[in-house]
Amino acid sequence: MNRSFMQLLLRWVVTAVGVTLATRLVHGIHYDDTLTLVVVVIVLSFLNAALRPILLLFTLPLILLTAGVGVVIINALLFLLVGKIVTGFQVDGFWPALWGSLIVSITNMCLSVFIRPSARAASQPPPAKKPPHKDGGGDVIDI
Repeated sequence: MNRSFMQLLLRWVVTAVGVTLATRLVHGIHYDDTLTLVVVVIVLSFLNAALRPILLLFTLPLILLTAGVGVVIINALLFLLVGKIVTGFQVDGFWPALWGSLIVSITNMCLSVFIRPSARAASQPPPAKKPPHKDGGGDVIDI
């Protein structure tokens, strides 16, 4: 299977773990069944890929003024939007959305630490051997 597709599936699983944790830890976030969770993860991933960069660009002065707090607010608003879009996924207001988006972000950050090294190691080619220099010396630039 394609490596980038596998990485996408892995990211979706990590996001699903984050959303599941958010529903268990934050009062005011609920989902009906596993299929709803899958749809939430796909919609949240799509919004983060398509809409979030545009929102970050337009709110850059606010983000700079608030020392990054604007990014947390954007994440919460996207999480709240997913609650409005996906039937069977309820987010009961801004504060549950804020805490839920923080939990999903922290989960993604923590689990990415364990995922990235193996993905980097698999994608990097082995280092090439340097041919031995005729003089036996170190690196020399011949003119």
